[in-house]
Amino acid sequence: MEKRTVLAIVLSTLILILFYGVQMALFPPQPASGSVIEQRQPENPVSQPVRPVDGDLEPSGDEGLVKQYVEIETPLVSVILTNEGGDIVSYKLAEHRDGTDRVNMVLSGDSEAHAFSIALGRGRPVDSLFHVQRVSEYVVEFYRDFNLEGNNFRLLKRYDFRPNEYLFELNISIIGDNTIPELNFGGSAYTLGFGPQIGPHFVQLDQRSDYRNYVTFNNGKRKQEKVANNGTTVIQDQPKWAAIVGKYFTMIAIPYPIQYEISFSTVPEPGLSSASRMSITRPPVVGSRVEDTYRFYLGPKSQESLTIYNNGVNSFNLQNMELIKVASTSGILAPLETGLKWLLMLFYRLIPNYGIAIILVTLLVKVLFFPLTKKGSESTLRMQTLSPKIQEIQAKCKDNPQKMNLEMAELYKKEGYNPLSGCLPMLLQLPIFFAMYNFFSNHFDLRGALFIPGWIPDLSVPESIWNFAPIKIPLLGWSDIRVLPFIYLFSQLLYGKITQTPDQKSNAQMKMMLYFMPIFMFFILYNVPSGLLVYWIMSNLLSLVQQVMINKFMAKKRAEQNIPAPVTVIAPSKAGKKKRRK
Repeated sequence: MEKRTVLAIVLSTLILILFYGVQMALFPPQPASGSVIEQRQPENPVSQPVRPVDGDLEPSGDEGLVKQYVEIETPLVSVILTNEGGDIVSYKLAEHRDGTDRVNMVLSGDSEAHAFSIALGRGRPVDSLFHVQRVSEYVVEFYRDFNLEGNNFRLLKRYDFRPNEYLFELNISIIGDNTIPELNFGGSAYTLGFGPQIGPHFVQLDQRSDYRNYVTFNNGKRKQEKVANNGTTVIQDQPKWAAIVGKYFTMIAIPYPIQYEISFSTVPEPGLSSASRMSITRPPVVGSRVEDTYRFYLGPKSQESLTIYNNGVNSFNLQNMELIKVASTSGILAPLETGLKWLLMLFYRLIPNYGIAIILVTLLVKVLFFPLTKKGSESTLRMQTLSPKIQEIQAKCKDNPQKMNLEMAELYKKEGYNPLSGCLPMLLQLPIFFAMYNFFSNHFDLRGALFIPGWIPDLSVPESIWNFAPIKIPLLGWSDIRVLPFIYLFSQLLYGKITQTPDQKSNAQMKMMLYFMPIFMFFILYNVPSGLLVYWIMSNLLSLVQQVMINKFMAKKRAEQNIPAPVTVIAPSKAGKKKRRK
């Protein structure tokens, strides 16, 4: 292959890898309808005034209420609610760990978290103490009476959890008397807000780390919403559902089907450098009563937990919700990633170790691509047969590069040779690498997947043999010594050395690329999931075995065709290059 062609391929590869490292593939979900429930009316409620514009509440005297917490335990979640606003302060997943504790889907900063809070209009959330009524083991109500310009109304929140689901129901009711003409607090009825951040905690390794993403879904399509840092974005259309999406966990809101307004916000708060909030604002209500039902999924992005809302096998009788799309990928590589996922799960069922499953997938990919690799080697052999003619053209046209390129093109056309054919196997394997990267970075089943105890306990994160935080290596910001990146570097250099052609050995630029490319990728891949490096290292080792086989094949071919040993192609001198003075 010509030197310029090789350089062009290498540079194109670098650009693709850098571009893919910056981009993120996203995911989506789907909605449900609202329902009205019959609310219980406790006796002798206590009243307090409210400002009708911003919804800022002012208690009027001692109501005799004290702050209390309500705990709800299901086989899947442990929820703690407070009667201060009737909000959720903790939502832990029983089957998923975050270090030594369970994953908490409601992260807090310096102050107590208050998720699913209610604000009248667009004011600050209601933080008054509510009455509590435990309806059943999984159902609890919070209610409080207020006064609006002499008219009483009741604000009621009812949570309905289910034993074996991560999805729960939240009913919001504002019930007034007949003297209230409308529920309008500064242009809206109320705002339901989730925040300040979904769990679990995550450590930012680099620009590819686990950021929270914001997704809406409507008309069968999902859309990733752009939210500025420390900013707020209002969704202009009316999505069927909206979600805050982490690497392995998500919060999906299925709003009441009205002309509501959804907004996302990243405005931080003390103790949280990064926040992810969602707000649903209800438009004004003509009349004195409103009863809305919302559903929220707060849990893992696993196929098992999400598909039940497609097939109807759930306690809410929801069907065709397509919530599973929040865990799937998008773009042109989506089918390839889906296929790799299917293969990995197939091998995992045979041998329940994801590391071994990755090795088997790599082996299968290499076997499937072997004919192309062999074809590329035959192309290299064909190039060697043309080497004398190429040298002749280069010597004849060394001072006229344009004429040399024309004559080279004529030679290739006459001989029926495509100089890019030797690069085809490498180019075709790039999409697999990109799909593998996205797969290992986001596939839920790889979270906590053990490969080698004591060394690689989790294939979804980088391995580490020594962590020296809070000390960081200057410029790089690394606080861990990892082994896999060094094994990758060695395997890549060895592979490049073995596959190097004679003309490349004598070419200073190609020799530089032989060492530069692996070292450059070493820094790029230092903090990627260990599963990806296991794949790449195994790919290099298997490629070495393939190359030994191909070298024997080429030697046999060369002997059959009486082709002399490969010769070094002399690089042409640049046109117009001045002779050095003696």
